[in-house]
Amino acid sequence: MSKAIFPLVLSAAFTLSLALSPAVQAGSKTADFRAPLESMSASFNPEIADLSESAEALATSLYNELDLSSLGLSFEAMKYAYKGYEYLRNTGALSNSDVLTVVDFSQTSRKKRMYIIDVAHREVLMNTYVAHGKNTGLDMAASFSNTHESLQSSLGFYVTKGTYFGKHGLSLKLDGREKGINNNAESRAVVLHGAEYIGEHRKGSSYMGRSFGCPAVPQAEVDKIIRLIKNGTMLFIYHPTNSYLHGSKILNS
Repeated sequence: MSKAIFPLVLSAAFTLSLALSPAVQAGSKTADFRAPLESMSASFNPEIADLSESAEALATSLYNELDLSSLGLSFEAMKYAYKGYEYLRNTGALSNSDVLTVVDFSQTSRKKRMYIIDVAHREVLMNTYVAHGKNTGLDMAASFSNTHESLQSSLGFYVTKGTYFGKHGLSLKLDGREKGINNNAESRAVVLHGAEYIGEHRKGSSYMGRSFGCPAVPQAEVDKIIRLIKNGTMLFIYHPTNSYLHGSKILNS
């Protein structure tokens, strides 16, 4: 190589190294464009949950923050409820995703086993009694059905609909979202309604009154309950029945 060409080669190499330097810095592990992602994950928004957290982790956080254990709600009920809540919300089934309701039929009928939870503001709006079907059990719920005239409760996920006035007064229609499990709710006339056979006045009884399959609530509270959960919120009726837990397409999606 001649002495005349050598300086040109050095100059070209130096120029090339300067051009490559910004690209190496931009691809380094200390790049600043991670900051927006970190700040996004630092805050919780129930409408846009951090994808790095599982439904179970979010359920655990809510369960502990609201001390739902002290109110008697089993963690399993909350865990499954939140998984179904996310599924229904993400598929556009809920027109109101601020509120979810859990009915925990693993508890005695003499316990307040309905929980209405404001997910958006992270608070328990109501905790009250709820009846199960006459043929579902006496004090403890045990048998469930989606069949007409069974007089049994149906497990699973529902989306609340509109109200109407029937033989029980103000009532709330329920749309069962699980085929073969609760999808006959409307044709069976399974609705949320008030009843005098359940409530604080029967707490000392060996069991609460039972319905024909409806999740009946205390008559004195029905107006408030319906106002809180009507028109597109999720209602989940839980029991640790293996056939349901393994057969629910929502829970196993």
